[in-house]
Amino acid sequence: MMNETQLRQEIVAVAQAIDRAGFCPSKSGNVSARFGEGLLITPSGLLYAQTKPEDLIHLALDGTVLGGARKPSSEWPFHVEIYKARPDAQAIVHTHSPRATALSSTRRGIPAFHYMIALCGGADVRCADYATFGTPELAANAVKGLEGRKAVLLANHGVIALGQTLAGAHTIVAEVENLAGQYLDILAAGIEPVILDEEEMALVGAKFAGYGKVG
Repeated sequence: MMNETQLRQEIVAVAQAIDRAGFCPSKSGNVSARFGEGLLITPSGLLYAQTKPEDLIHLALDGTVLGGARKPSSEWPFHVEIYKARPDAQAIVHTHSPRATALSSTRRGIPAFHYMIALCGGADVRCADYATFGTPELAANAVKGLEGRKAVLLANHGVIALGQTLAGAHTIVAEVENLAGQYLDILAAGIEPVILDEEEMALVGAKFAGYGKVG
């Protein structure tokens, strides 16, 4: 178990890593982790390169600010709603990574064209219905899209990944970007991928769990 100092440091490290990867243009995206009965989340309007562990905001699961001098990310509503709906979620990473965001703008998800989809918790990655950022409607759509999954595209917006650890959520959000890029390349070639069936995806998911690859 991490102490508070270690948890704050890891949240900032993940936020800075996704920023360096080009997943957070114009200071988009956010990172959070459960902490006590609430969560710690990255602040609004602060460049990740300048973010320090003490800049994080401690929120209750009703959105009440319990600590921190800054405003929480504008996307805090879907963080709290996901934590309330998903006891298995210990961390959430949200990005506007380029290829996943491009695919989300077609309002289609990612089918099981590759077995690595299983890392995301099921036989596909859904695309949640569109709603304005920072709204309760978007939070509800995200929760619905994540049912039985660890990742979801947000229509015309980006991607959310959850994990049992910050490292796990980070791994999943990066793999969604990779898979989205591969899927877009297939579509751009004008061909249709062969989709793996649910039985095979369940088998792969079980093998991943055994290998400890599921975040």
